[in-house]
Amino acid sequence: MTKTVRYLTHPQVLIDPAKEITDWSLNSVGTARVTALARQLGSLSATKRVISSAERKALETARPLATALGVSLEIRPLMHENDRSSTGFLPPEEFEKTADAFFANPSQSVRGWETAQDAQRRIVSEVELCLSDGVTGDVLFVGHGGVGTLIFCALTGATIDRRHDQGPGGGGCWFQFDSTDRRPPRPWQVMERLAQGG
Repeated sequence: MTKTVRYLTHPQVLIDPAKEITDWSLNSVGTARVTALARQLGSLSATKRVISSAERKALETARPLATALGVSLEIRPLMHENDRSSTGFLPPEEFEKTADAFFANPSQSVRGWETAQDAQRRIVSEVELCLSDGVTGDVLFVGHGGVGTLIFCALTGATIDRRHDQGPGGGGCWFQFDSTDRRPPRPWQVMERLAQGG
């Protein structure tokens, strides 16, 4: 049975250089955006499964939505963002340059980061594994911009390239595809469009 699958990235985070990146939480803007969507689910109303990365910012996005939908939250540790533990926190300008290099050289490790190709194989494998169980109903994956972009590239048949990224604004974007053709019909959209039925 065909079902709609959506991938949603966590919105804005509280950047704290003193904490591990995986333990960053949503900031007040990000929390408000998630709260608003949980109050008006819109297109998410038919969702039967919510599956999240184990990183705190993803969980803080997924948990309120799962609660509002009345479904249990499934946590998949292998759905984490691309592994950049080798550098830890980087100042914004330095991070953007490193992220550019990550996407531009997908087979190479940039400054010790997980390669884009390895991250893509990992995240696509996890998504496919979750969708292979035959459970009916719409599915919402909640995760991160980097690996979300890698999924989008894989599904559209595009070469790994940062131009397919979710765009500026601090996250909180999504795309969808149906479980049959596995091809997104539209590019990334902001999460507020979900509440509007977009």
